[in-house]
Amino acid sequence: MSIDRVNPIVQESFARTLGVELVEAAEDRAVARLPYREQLGAGRIHGGAISGLVDIAATAAFWSHGDLPANARGATIGFTVNFLRVAAQTDLSATATVRRRGGTICVGDVSVVGQDGEEVATAVVTYKLDRSNRD
Repeated sequence: MSIDRVNPIVQESFARTLGVELVEAAEDRAVARLPYREQLGAGRIHGGAISGLVDIAATAAFWSHGDLPANARGATIGFTVNFLRVAAQTDLSATATVRRRGGTICVGDVSVVGQDGEEVATAVVTYKLDRSNRD
């Protein structure tokens, strides 16, 4: 799967507001990066920013499938994030992997790490991806 196909989907979303960059996209896997800036939290990165990164990385992984039609639609159903340690003044990287693709429901795992490689959060994301060819 080409990063060129997934990147426009990511950049049309909340990702631009947060400043998230898609680093890598392969079949059922994506890596997104959130560069640190002070607006993300005074000293500590706000959990909402980390949650946004999780959702964006997972969305990219779910969309990184070669057989999706151009008019497919998708939306996050829900996710659970476990914050493991404080993320203070560091760039963050989220790696999302699709665990299961069902008929329309997908489930994936996301790991968020700081620049030091220490994991700061993990998440499980559930996503609805409608592959039907409706207009």
